[in-house]
Amino acid sequence: MAELSIDQVRREYLQGGLNRDQLKDCPIAQFEHWLKQAVDAGLKDPTAMTVATVDSEGQPSQRIVLLKGVSEAGFVFYTNYGSRKAQEISQNPRVSLHFPWHALERQVKIAGRAEKVSQQESLKYFLSRPEESQLAAWASEQSRPVSSRQLLMQQFASMKEKFTAGKIPLPDFWGGYRIVPERIEFWQGGANRLHDRFEYRKAEVGSWDIKRLAP
Repeated sequence: MAELSIDQVRREYLQGGLNRDQLKDCPIAQFEHWLKQAVDAGLKDPTAMTVATVDSEGQPSQRIVLLKGVSEAGFVFYTNYGSRKAQEISQNPRVSLHFPWHALERQVKIAGRAEKVSQQESLKYFLSRPEESQLAAWASEQSRPVSSRQLLMQQFASMKEKFTAGKIPLPDFWGGYRIVPERIEFWQGGANRLHDRFEYRKAEVGSWDIKRLAP
């Protein structure tokens, strides 16, 4: 097998450009429009997004989670409040989100501040999850060392036995975050690396400034 020259791995982006008159005035409406197109196109995991946080020493950390809610208030995901991402958010609530819709030659990047959703909102979503996912939330001490997968499965089995009767309650260490956006960028691939980029920046209450960025 010939040696792979990764510096030669490239392709052209030819699916179409993005002009200012194609954009909606509200970035949330624009995001929902693009998300629907990603779903309709049959993309795998269209709600998957990278969540980037920063620890107390300034070291960024990233992981992929699933978007579970979007509105003009922000973008919602759920996690263990003892996880690494949650600990870093408690120290620095500034968070970046990234949606990589490669098949459509699109990206969306969001910068904002994280805040916890209400317990009622977390409970509503928790009860909508499959029972196995509810049990997993109880069984996993997210981001902490675990000696083996066998031990993890034993903890899962223990939780399944514990909650045999009745509904599984919402763990007090589990819930949602809402990322309240301050900047949202929409990126559409273009030929010859002349991509189209538009950034929305929060202005006055209820309004956004929109600027084209150089690729």
